[in-house]
Amino acid sequence: MSASLRVLDPSFPSYTIALEQAEHSVGIEALYDRCFGFGRFAKTAERLREGNQLLSDMSLVAVDANENVVAAVRLWPLQVGDAGRAVFVGPVAVDSLYRGSSLGLILTQQCVDLAKKAGWPMAILIGDEPYFSKIGFQQVSTQAYPAPGYIPEHRLLAIELEDNAILENQGRLSVPHVAM
Repeated sequence: MSASLRVLDPSFPSYTIALEQAEHSVGIEALYDRCFGFGRFAKTAERLREGNQLLSDMSLVAVDANENVVAAVRLWPLQVGDAGRAVFVGPVAVDSLYRGSSLGLILTQQCVDLAKKAGWPMAILIGDEPYFSKIGFQQVSTQAYPAPGYIPEHRLLAIELEDNAILENQGRLSVPHVAM
């Protein structure tokens, strides 16, 4: 995504979608604090981000007319088993003013599209299946994809970006060695 996309919806304040840039990082962290609190650092998902390298060429933000970050979705590389790979989606955060606008789904879908164009075989996230199934994510087994901590079985989700990727890329989820 080389250019930003300006979105106008009369039900919500306008916003612009763009690739995450260094100048967005303070706003993104403030958004994550508002949406998830400091308890987010204790979650299993954080173990898959610690020591990992953000895929900034596929991570997106939405900013309002004042350039405040109002939504963000980040992508991270994952190693799946010994040789498989996937992008890890998250956190997905949307400011309370934009809840109900589908902005989280819009950003997530655009991130997944960028990952597919970049040749990633699948995307994995920890989230709400009824919400993310709207863009094609499906529940996968935590037995087939063990993580470095507890994930409730119904919250581990994946989407294939290549045919048969879910069946062909199973194993322990971890930060790739090259990212550390």
